[in-house]
Amino acid sequence: MSTHTTPPPLWHNLKYTVIGILFGIVFVKAEIISWFRIQEMFRMQSFHMYGVIGTAVIVGMISVLLIKRFNVKTLDGSSIVFNPKVFTKGTIIGSLLFGLGWGITGACPGPLYAQIGAGYLAVIVTLLSAIFGTWTYGFFQSKLPH
Repeated sequence: MSTHTTPPPLWHNLKYTVIGILFGIVFVKAEIISWFRIQEMFRMQSFHMYGVIGTAVIVGMISVLLIKRFNVKTLDGSSIVFNPKVFTKGTIIGSLLFGLGWGITGACPGPLYAQIGAGYLAVIVTLLSAIFGTWTYGFFQSKLPH
């Protein structure tokens, strides 16, 4: 008996592409891809980004509560599992590096594609740097402090 399954057709993931495009439009309209808005946040000059981030945290908390309470499944019917996270001092170091990169570039990884799609082509450098940083972390992960 073979366990080989055929991959789904290319159009099968179209729903994720549509959701991604809609999400990108929301990012642009809410101005959360604006480096100026991000700089305002880090300079404590505007509440805009804090309001967006705070709203996202609240929506995320409610979503997790509803997913757990009603045993919500993924689009393909799989169970959603929340694994506990272990806090380490590496979390602090990584958070500081993440925030520093965010402040310097005016871009966090979430809206990078929306920024590129909106025509901020200089963000391609940030995207490539994020990919390289992720690869570097994976390469050195076993040697980093826990």
